[in-house]
Amino acid sequence: MKLTDEYIWRQSQKHQMMLLHLISVFIREIPDLEMHFKWGMPYLYYKKRMFCYLISNSKKDFVDAGFARGFQLKRNQESLVDEKRNTVKSLRYFNLEEIDNAILQDVILEAKTLYK
Repeated sequence: MKLTDEYIWRQSQKHQMMLLHLISVFIREIPDLEMHFKWGMPYLYYKKRMFCYLISNSKKDFVDAGFARGFQLKRNQESLVDEKRNTVKSLRYFNLEEIDNAILQDVILEAKTLYK
């Protein structure tokens, strides 16, 4: 079993469902993404460069999709969290039902344009 799979299956069922849903949307939008395990979490790579990490925070009960070039994103600012980070902005979810696929897809596609 891959380290990324092990990471997902170690999470609560609620977080597993969110992670699996996020991964499916990412892969649907950018089929050639690669998933690696880096810094203790699943990390999606696009064109061999860090694109987005997925992390489950069990203490605060959320899942973050952190975009490596998040501060270059222009759209959907009201949905992106920066928390005093220099380059990463993330979409944060506390339950599966609050994942807005339209916003997620738009952020993914905008982030994709930052990789030439």
